[in-house]
Amino acid sequence: MTNPRADSSLDSSSYAASPATVQSIADIPEEEIWLASLKSRHTRRAYRNDVRFFMHIIGITTQAELRQVTHKHVVAWDHHMREREDPSPSNATTRRRLSALSSLFSHLIRHTDVEVNPVREIKRPPADLEGQTPAFARKEARKVLDAPPANTVIGLRDRAILSVGLQAGPRREEIANLRVGDLHSSRGFDALRIRGKGKKRRTVLINPQTAQRIYAYLDAAGHADDRRGPLFRPVGHNQNGADYRRHLSGEQIARIVRKYAARVGKTRGYAAHAMRATWVTTSLDNGADIVDVGADAGHSDIAVTRRYYRRRQNPEKSAAFFATY
Repeated sequence: MTNPRADSSLDSSSYAASPATVQSIADIPEEEIWLASLKSRHTRRAYRNDVRFFMHIIGITTQAELRQVTHKHVVAWDHHMREREDPSPSNATTRRRLSALSSLFSHLIRHTDVEVNPVREIKRPPADLEGQTPAFARKEARKVLDAPPANTVIGLRDRAILSVGLQAGPRREEIANLRVGDLHSSRGFDALRIRGKGKKRRTVLINPQTAQRIYAYLDAAGHADDRRGPLFRPVGHNQNGADYRRHLSGEQIARIVRKYAARVGKTRGYAAHAMRATWVTTSLDNGADIVDVGADAGHSDIAVTRRYYRRRQNPEKSAAFFATY
């Protein structure tokens, strides 16, 4: 699967009614059409790598060979992942890899002469009942929120970013993609318009402290009137043609979180997603309805929301504390 067009959607101009263009479209392998049809860039990248990994392990070098795969090949791949891969992949990774291959063959069944999905009868490992992302304790979260200085533009920006993450719970890419105009009033309350996965949009009411921090940052940064421009952007002087009217990236958001988490002694595993796990946990602990939390988080299934909850079992009631001698 090496076609360079595989990681981008097909351009509508490709459908111009010239014989050469029509033929070129007809010649695109269905494997590439499948990949291009996936809406999420992150899913495309992960699924492409998963299928390439399968082909590498089984020794497949052509798309014709890929279409001849049987359940025996998938069993061999599954065995490799469980017994020979070091370290062994998590259940979530194995499930995703099998899902990628199953999705591809479901597409091939619909659009080519492939008759059977070889992944259909492969038993998937159980889903993890609890995610692995750590959450901040409440006192830790408070320290992280107040760690950036309140007397610099960068500090005010970072205080606003941390407040959005810890008190509203968007994903890091959703925070990065916010525009100034996404901060608005909904029924008299401050709110943010969030662009979620699959281009789904949702409106999330925000904590008054979060709103105050965003307004303070915009006032200091001076781009409150740039409604279509990025909300969180680099801070600095425009030197050497640098463009400061651009969104921070998701990785830059993660680095900001890691920076201030380290100041309160939290390092390994504490990045942008830890804010989301903390928000879900704290909201549920404080009595929020799990349906409402899931809706604000952009979860399509409440089971996903439950995986983020880090205190479903009270540590103080653990059996370990009753085994005293």
